Amino acid sequence: MTELRQKMIKAMELRNLSKETQRGYLMAVKGLSQYYHQSPDKLTKEMIEDYLLYLKNEKRYTPGSCAAVVSGLRFFYNNITDKQITIDYSVPDKGCKLPTVLSQKEVWNIVCAPKNLKHRLILMTTYSAGLRAREVAALKPENIESNKMLIKVANGKGGRDRYTMLSKKLLKELRHYYKTCQPKTYLFPSSYKHRKGRPLTYASIRMVYEKARKKADIKKGDGIHTLRHSFATHLLEAGYDIRKIQVLMGHRRLSTTMIYLHVSRETLSKIPSPLDLIDIKQKEKEDNTDGPNY
Repeated sequence: MTELRQKMIKAMELRNLSKETQRGYLMAVKGLSQYYHQSPDKLTKEMIEDYLLYLKNEKRYTPGSCAAVVSGLRFFYNNITDKQITIDYSVPDKGCKLPTVLSQKEVWNIVCAPKNLKHRLILMTTYSAGLRAREVAALKPENIESNKMLIKVANGKGGRDRYTMLSKKLLKELRHYYKTCQPKTYLFPSSYKHRKGRPLTYASIRMVYEKARKKADIKKGDGIHTLRHSFATHLLEAGYDIRKIQVLMGHRRLSTTMIYLHVSRETLSKIPSPLDLIDIKQKEKEDNTDGPNY
């Protein structure tokens, strides 16, 4: 498997796939191999299909998670092995499902829930800057540009760099955290000895959020991405321009950001109905003053 792994990494590097994509593809192949305790190049199409059904029906993977595994397996069998295997898997149409958004009070209760200082700062940074979990994990002390009140997101989704806002409240808390914990390479390094000097994993950050949500007794908002959704929606409700929010979120397409127009109930409630725009008294006055038509 080591030889196949190195061959796969080389192929992904040549195609300039992002580090996040590479990790996902490698994990997909590793999971399949561990399930059968065999090298993945020895498996049959039927075995692969059975594995995908296992993930879907027994492990209860979401359609998106299954699709991510399939993408990794397709890359492996199309580019790495001599055995060309076509993987038949279709992602069901999930329609237009609006993201869950928390109120500002609910967000604050979650942020304040952990006793651990680093955990509180992880949640506060995620919400206040609208970051993805992996972007939070990759933050380094030098990415906090306090002189410009900006946070640099290096190598974000799609390998793109961007800047997002730095909250004054967050900066104050980060300075206290920095003096207390003195992080070196990463702003929020892993606490495990075998991962010393390395960033937190997505699973660790998600666990921090879920424990805080449970402690705050917030029933909705499954997944730390809820904080990012709440960030965008709260900015929209505060009157921020949708295009500025697009830049802060790092969305390539404006249509992706536009979903928050549908989520923002406060913004929608401020839009008057065309019926309410009609000045009935003025219309009656105009009708009464109309002269005969010739």
